[in-house]
Parts: sequence; C-alpha cells; structure tokens
Amino acid sequence: MTTATPTRAPSRLSPRLTAATTSRVLRQLRHDHRTIAMMLVLPSLLLGLLHLLWADLPSAPGQPGTFDRVGLAMLGVFPFVVMFLVTSIAMLRERTSGTLERLLTTPLSRLDLLLGYGLAFGLAAGLQAVVTVTVATTLYDLDVAGSVWLVVLVAVADAALGVALGLLASAFARSEFQAVQFMPVIVLPQFFLCGLLVPREQMAGWLQAISDVLPLTYAVEALQEVGRSPEATGRMWAGVGIVAGAALLALALAAATLRRRTS
Repeated sequence: MTTATPTRAPSRLSPRLTAATTSRVLRQLRHDHRTIAMMLVLPSLLLGLLHLLWADLPSAPGQPGTFDRVGLAMLGVFPFVVMFLVTSIAMLRERTSGTLERLLTTPLSRLDLLLGYGLAFGLAAGLQAVVTVTVATTLYDLDVAGSVWLVVLVAVADAALGVALGLLASAFARSEFQAVQFMPVIVLPQFFLCGLLVPREQMAGWLQAISDVLPLTYAVEALQEVGRSPEATGRMWAGVGIVAGAALLALALAAATLRRRTS
C-alpha cells in the first residue's frame, strides 16, 4: 500500500489567491490587539521619548535642532524595526502551527502566500506611517522642509523593507526566540552604519563600503533630503527606489527559501 504525498504547491502567481491571503492575514491582525498596538502606538511613543530627550537642546543658528534632524530619520527606522519583528514572528507561527504546510498543499503558491503577507502588512505599515508622521508633526512639532507626504512615502517603503526581511528571516528560524535573534544580525548593523550615528563620510573606508550596500542607508538619506529640501529631489527618489528594490529582492529570496514546516 502506498502513502499519498501532499500535492506540491504551484509556482504560478494567482492574483485571486494572493488577495485571499491578504484578506485572511488582515482578519487575523484585526483580532490581535497587542500586535495592532505595537504597530500603531509603539513608534509614536518611542518618538515621544526622543522628543523629551532632545526637544530643548540648543542648536546652531540656521541648523535644524537635534530632534528635527534625528527624529526625522527615526521615522524610517522605527517602522523598519517594528515590521521586521511582527512579520517574522507571524510567519513563523504559520509554519510551526502547521498552517503553512496545509496551505501549500492547496493551489496556493509560495509567491501567493508571501505577496499576500507583504500586501497585508504593507497596508498596516502605511497606516502606521500615517499615524506616526501625523503625531510627530503635530504633537511633537517635528519641522520638515519638504512635504509630509514624502516622509510618509519613505516611511512606508522602509516598513515594507522590514516586512520583506522579516519574511526572509522567518524562513531560517525554528522558534520565535530564533526569529528575534535575527534582529541583531539584520537590523542593528544597518542602524549603526546608515549615517545616523556617525556621518558616512567620517567612517573608515571599509565601513563606508558596507554601508553602501545596506538599504536602510538610502532610506535615511531620502528622509534627510526631505528634511532639508522643500521639493522632492532625484536623490530622494533614488533612495526610495533602492529601498523598494531591496524589499522585492528580499521577498523573492523568501519565496525561494520558505519551508513548509519547522523540523
């Protein structure tokens, strides 16, 4: 007697199945109040802490204050970090619970699954960016030379990068603890070398070379351009394009490495 094996999920993309996955993930998020609070409230609270620390620090004449300079860049960093954590753990739960294995025996392909997750968390990231930027520019009086909507655009792109890298990291983790352990590997080096703590031109040559290939670098540069220029610049659009391209690449790698279950 032979044992039936699960049907292999097709590799062809189906917009209908992608949309169904997006809807399913959004319904799950709607009932997860702690995750919603983490995505929508935590970045604003952390930004408020920075405002309390730096709002009253003196600045040079004609130069932006410390909070205006650093707080603007953090509008890209916070969504990136939060969405990385939320997405990596959410996808890992799908795998460890057996849900992912059951889904991939249906006509749903890996690309459908990951795009659905990416779209669902991308919509959440967009809402997160709008809330955080609105709080920062109204309640915390963050001064931005350019359009606030350009800040939202960069923040959404950065959050989407966090989603894609979170999906990629979840493919290699076997537990939620391991998923969190990927944060120092993937997130912290980008934060240290993005030019926020030390200007990139002051870094050692080999550190600057590493910084050149890290996508968070270009997100911070794009936000800095918005902070000092009243109009959108080519450098800002180039930064957004690089971040978006890195997110798509991470999503493709996640689709190629995703396992059905955790062994």
